[in-house]
Amino acid sequence: MIELLAPARDADIAIEAILSGADAVYIGAPSHGARQAAANSIADIARVVEVAHRYNARVYATVNTVIFDNEIPDVEKLIRELYRAGVDALIVQDMAVLRMNIPPVDLHASTQCDIRDAGRARFLRSVGFSRVVLARELSEKEIAGIHREVPSVELEAFCHGALCVSYSGDCRASFLTTGRSANRGECAQICRLAFDLTDSAGNVLVRNAHLLSLRDLNRLSDLKAMAEAGVTSFKIEGRLKDSAYVRNTVAAYSRQLTSIASQENPRSSCGTSYPGFESDVCQSFNRGFTSYFFRNENNPGRMAAIRSPKWTGATVGKVAAIKGNTITLRLTPGTILSNGDGLTFFSRSNRLEGFRVNRAEGNRITVQEPVGGLEPGTEVYRNFNKSFDDRMKATAPRRTLWADMTLRYAAGAGVIALDAEDEAGRRVTATALLPSADLARSEQTGARRKILSKTGDTHFTLWNLDDRAGQIFIPASVLADLRRRTLALLESAGRATYRFRYRLPEETDARCNASLTIHDNVTNRLARKFYEQHGAVSITPGVEEQAPSSNEEVTVMTTRYCVRRELGMCLKQKPAVKGPLRLKAPGIDLRLDFDCAACRMNVVSERR
Repeated sequence: MIELLAPARDADIAIEAILSGADAVYIGAPSHGARQAAANSIADIARVVEVAHRYNARVYATVNTVIFDNEIPDVEKLIRELYRAGVDALIVQDMAVLRMNIPPVDLHASTQCDIRDAGRARFLRSVGFSRVVLARELSEKEIAGIHREVPSVELEAFCHGALCVSYSGDCRASFLTTGRSANRGECAQICRLAFDLTDSAGNVLVRNAHLLSLRDLNRLSDLKAMAEAGVTSFKIEGRLKDSAYVRNTVAAYSRQLTSIASQENPRSSCGTSYPGFESDVCQSFNRGFTSYFFRNENNPGRMAAIRSPKWTGATVGKVAAIKGNTITLRLTPGTILSNGDGLTFFSRSNRLEGFRVNRAEGNRITVQEPVGGLEPGTEVYRNFNKSFDDRMKATAPRRTLWADMTLRYAAGAGVIALDAEDEAGRRVTATALLPSADLARSEQTGARRKILSKTGDTHFTLWNLDDRAGQIFIPASVLADLRRRTLALLESAGRATYRFRYRLPEETDARCNASLTIHDNVTNRLARKFYEQHGAVSITPGVEEQAPSSNEEVTVMTTRYCVRRELGMCLKQKPAVKGPLRLKAPGIDLRLDFDCAACRMNVVSERR
């Protein structure tokens, strides 16, 4: 089955995502989620579960930070509460969870588990994970290889949103430079800072550029290829994003996934979604788009947002003239500006600036006050489209389940019955006494259908009605009450028959590669015990647990992205640019090491 997995900062956004077409949502638990600013109460998560399960949509809770020894009892309690709330699975990073006293909740291995190859996926499947969230860096060929070698594990892959420059789970940059650990949900995002790039002689090769800041992922056109490679769940990044972002991206990807779904590979949830607007991912926050390494692992093209880590927007034209508060533009063909649009431009110092349009009349706009730094000839972008935003907010998303009904009359018993079956296959019957069965003077089928079609604020829509009651007269009030009770039974049947998946058994002979040092951010005794039981002989503690050394070199990031390749300085093409290269920002000095054989880059912090 095909699953569109949407992010949710809070319960309201999660519900909007489901109504907009998501087959599942992932949402932060009250604690120990990799987005600390997106935590939610158990009560709110239960509210999401109630709505999602109506459509057989799933809810996954993130408990995907590393855990300290003194927190183990609290995490055990948290997981029991999430289980009682009805979540379908936990997304976890710390293997301590597999040694906790918890219910048999289904487990997904977070992308923080750094799943780059089939060996890693096979091991995680063997210890009880039903799904693994793949590294974003994997190509179509590499994903297909993992699916071929480990077909029993579900593959979840990111398809849209922000990219981490480092392999997820293998980044220590934030902790070692700011004390805020990405493995604890506190990433300071130093990769979005502006750096100077220097060579071995200290010469500045590039000044004040966001050299580690990647564009955003966009694989709308790659969904079919991802599915054919073995991806089951298509994940949108963005648990810190607002409702408008989630609604827009979910609607776009839902439409595309529906177009590639088939009877053999259908969508995993039920219902028809009505977003209420025409989606366009270019109208939501993005740093420019890249398909990353999916299409070509050796020549992926440009992928960094070097000028700014902010949302620049789409080009709308160039400044032709400025007179006080009035700006005349040479608009790009097809561009229509609106009152309230947000426009941006780069100043002479290459700083991204922005201003709001008070009034737009063709190619002439007025602003509240003169825009400093804006000059004739400057290219202008739009990062807030007021007209699009208004269209999106004008209608709330909704989602319905069709239901077929059969109306019957048992003359001998004096009973009418209404059978109903929804598209998820749930069947119910409600009955009502009808002691006197007088014949109606007019045709009744149309009137009955009109009454039974009034499903009101329920999430059901009448599809087919098989009216077998003949010409007997059934009072409208009786039919209406019968309809209400039937739909209430359908709702109850959905809750009663919902199918949960449970934790898979852990194979006692599952072995991690004992010849390798385990460096999975081990920060507690249970995780250590887990790896020891599965054959690890050398376990490096997580950086949060290590005592600092004054002369230690630490690889703070391992990346498939390469600064040299991005800037056209690949050693295979331009060996004249001598290393070591360094990235420098206030208070930060990082060395870049290049593993050209593996086409990898290591970012190294030198503690002095």
